[in-house]
Amino acid sequence: MLISKRIAWFLIAFGVWSWVIWPVFLKNIWHDPRSWHHGMTGFFAVHLVLTVVSLVRGTAIGVLGIRALRTRPALITTR
Repeated sequence: MLISKRIAWFLIAFGVWSWVIWPVFLKNIWHDPRSWHHGMTGFFAVHLVLTVVSLVRGTAIGVLGIRALRTRPALITTR
């Protein structure tokens, strides 16, 4: 299956966006008072899992975009 150049760049942008947004989200959850009560709370654990899964998926989507750009057929020109 060929992915268009536009879609490939969108996938890469989505992967980058995931790595920009989710660490900031986790940092904000870390400082939330509901996250810690004599150790980690369920509130923090759920958001930690959400962040990890989102980063893994964002990375996979970004890699698909990179692979789509790298495997695009080169234009053949005649001289």
